[in-house]
Amino acid sequence: MGEVAVPHPHPPLPDQFNSIPTVDSTIPSLSLPEENTTETETMKHPKDSISAVDSIDSPKSDVSSEKSYKTETVILPEHLPKPEAPPGLLSKSNSISHEEYHTIKRSTSANVASSVDMASIGRFFRDQSDVVSAAIARRISSLKETSNGPTEIHLPDVKVIVKAPGKNPSAFSSLKGRVSFFSRSGCRDCTAVRSFFREIELPYVEINVDVFPEREQELVDRTGTNQVPQIFLNEKHLGGLVVLNSLRNSGEFENVLKSMAGTKVSDDAPMVPVYGFDHEEAEKENLDEMVAIVAVLRPRMPIQDRFVRMKLVRNCFSGADMVDAIVQHVNLGREKAAEIGKELLRRHFIHHVFREIDFEDDAQQLYRFLEHDPGVLKYFNFRMSTNDNKPKSPAVIGQLLTKLMVAMLESYASDDRHHVDYARIAVSEEFRRYGNLVRDLQRVDMAILSETERLCFFLNLYNAMVVHAVVTIGQPGLIDRRAFFTDFQYIIGGYPYSLSTIKNGILRSNRRQPYSFVKPFSSTDIRLELMPKKMNPLIHFGLCNGNRSSPAVRFFTPDGVEVELRQAARDFFKDGGINIDFTKRTVYLSRIFKWYSADFGQDKLEVLNWVLNYLDSTKAGLLSHLLNDGGAISISYQSFDWSLNC
Repeated sequence: MGEVAVPHPHPPLPDQFNSIPTVDSTIPSLSLPEENTTETETMKHPKDSISAVDSIDSPKSDVSSEKSYKTETVILPEHLPKPEAPPGLLSKSNSISHEEYHTIKRSTSANVASSVDMASIGRFFRDQSDVVSAAIARRISSLKETSNGPTEIHLPDVKVIVKAPGKNPSAFSSLKGRVSFFSRSGCRDCTAVRSFFREIELPYVEINVDVFPEREQELVDRTGTNQVPQIFLNEKHLGGLVVLNSLRNSGEFENVLKSMAGTKVSDDAPMVPVYGFDHEEAEKENLDEMVAIVAVLRPRMPIQDRFVRMKLVRNCFSGADMVDAIVQHVNLGREKAAEIGKELLRRHFIHHVFREIDFEDDAQQLYRFLEHDPGVLKYFNFRMSTNDNKPKSPAVIGQLLTKLMVAMLESYASDDRHHVDYARIAVSEEFRRYGNLVRDLQRVDMAILSETERLCFFLNLYNAMVVHAVVTIGQPGLIDRRAFFTDFQYIIGGYPYSLSTIKNGILRSNRRQPYSFVKPFSSTDIRLELMPKKMNPLIHFGLCNGNRSSPAVRFFTPDGVEVELRQAARDFFKDGGINIDFTKRTVYLSRIFKWYSADFGQDKLEVLNWVLNYLDSTKAGLLSHLLNDGGAISISYQSFDWSLNC
């Protein structure tokens, strides 16, 4: 069996992705990553990918680069005939051994025909390279985190060896003390502290006061300020980033750490955050004042299935039934009882079965309790019962949601946000608290937000829902991809919202999704009031679908959402969202521009002129020249990589 040792085609990711396996052709088996390594990435994007076999056969040596790889050997399979050397090339024998073949250099002056058709052998390897490369790439990209033990990639007549680089023990592995620091989500100085600790492989404890708000008072008590970062060595307060940089530059930081190396953690040091428990203030009930009336009505309403408009409507009651129940059990007059019914609908304890009209004291108008909605099993922010607490402001919920999601990305994603560790997110405290937070969306009043605030809110909610969907139901497959975007839903303000509803109904101002003939909202849908008056094409670069060809996942602020969207577009095009072949007069665009072409312009010239505003100087110059010289321009669309961005 021939052997091919394959180097990893990309440089290592940041430390939160740990080490990427490298290759050693001398190792006879495939070693998986160590315990704290994650799966190996082979392709970031189809347009910039390179096959493993191609990288071996490439005539360009990597020796000139900073990270060189060993020259690898391709050995002919046993079943192929062994080529003979040209006459006179070998002194001792006209035949060569299998091991000696790779040392033969064919003479350029030899004109005598060989008994073996070397062109056929070359064609054989060229034909096999695509198949082998694709198989190797698929297998390496599917490697999962494992603790130990070798894993081999089995291909016909080929064994691929990937060896994880050996890691030297950390200089701080024997540290008995504890390094901890207080932080906040989105804090640049905190990011600098975190990156430095990871760079030197220093174990640390991070206390994010946005994730653990109950620890903020402790921060103030210990330091006299709520400014972050604040670093502690055991119970000793070291200071912030300025102090850390001073110690680093003077070379004293390691000495300070060594001084506490043999000191055990005292009880006075900041405690490690407790996972799985909410703080006392969050556990205090702040019940809606209408809950008492709802508790009386729920077991006493004549709830039944009814046939209306040629449809079977389940678990419903009429408006007249509710008024009768309020009059009988709450001892109110009928007019006052009708007002109570309207208030219950406004607070989303109940809703019209077709979500069309306000509450009416009418036997023909049917309503149901929110928990009896037939789509409740699709609502992943609904836990078998309605959240009866007083609704929070959507602005407050959006702010908390953003802080939690940014904290997740800072801890479990690469610095460029193109790679997300969903497995670690699934078991994190941030994700658990996020799951509790989104329950507050059930009865929230979205109408009180301004148009800019709604834009920011739904952009952030979409990206958060994608993370939640991947963690909960898994990566969308080839067949169930549409179900991923339509069946995973939240109940928000009494109405269901899927990923498709948010993107096409709200952010795209009720436009049809690709390959669909139906708009998300009907003309009577009250959710139409939440969409922007004018669709902003930049939203496409602020939405991450959880795949590798999507824009990087990010979250926005209400005050800066427009500026941040423009930067997101520039980053997307800079990262390969557009390529220009000047000689062929062809512009290669992301497939997003094919699916949503109407959002960017009526024809290709309008689309290209829109794109021109967000390109760097080099690409903008090339595209401007093509647009202004009067010649024809072709647009081609890049392949879209639907694999998970992990």
